[in-house]
Amino acid sequence: MSVASESGIETATDTASYAPTELTVPTRGRDRAAYDKELVHSILDEAYVCHLGFVRDGAPVVLPTLYGRVGERLYVHGSTGSRPLRMATDSRQEPDPGLAVCLTVTHVDGLVLARSAFHHSINYRSVVIHGTAHQVTDPEEKRSALDSLVDHVVPNRSADSRPANAKELAATAVLSLDLATVSAKVRTGGPNDDPEDLDLPYWAGVVPLSKGHGPLIPSADLAPGIEAPDYLIAP
Repeated sequence: MSVASESGIETATDTASYAPTELTVPTRGRDRAAYDKELVHSILDEAYVCHLGFVRDGAPVVLPTLYGRVGERLYVHGSTGSRPLRMATDSRQEPDPGLAVCLTVTHVDGLVLARSAFHHSINYRSVVIHGTAHQVTDPEEKRSALDSLVDHVVPNRSADSRPANAKELAATAVLSLDLATVSAKVRTGGPNDDPEDLDLPYWAGVVPLSKGHGPLIPSADLAPGIEAPDYLIAP
């Protein structure tokens, strides 16, 4: 079942979590797997780049790309001449089954240093999505999807920039991927050293990593009098 969002894009009806499947239950570290939608959405919304995997001519291909989330649907974009976008068509208007993909997003939150080399690790949050991507051909959905990509990078930015014109829209393709076969995986905490290693003379612990923004660098050709908008200025 799907419902229309405020943007007019149909998305799947919300429930508390995604149903585990053979594709989303890990063979190792099952205790780190999670299917809570709020957690999945938070991981997706905090990242900038995803990795889109698919099979081309019998060989695996993985491409880094920007994306945007609208409810229970992700959008990725690219040139109309790119291979994955030409391989996928909108099944709602064409008989083509679409493009089978696996999309991933990962945050590295800390470096976990153990006393033994074997137990070194990282603290992370990740999401893996399996599904079928379809090319978006509806003009209104396409415009809304492209706005979602801009706003994903900088919230509210799409309303503060010139929208794509007809030529730009014609040169841009958008893929949609519904969030259905989804899982998150999270590692937190310190090293898991073996008891017999605890007295070794090596430092152990976590080196936290954080994401931040540096000082703004205005464009060299910025017109006089244009100040940075409030949403780019840290409180």
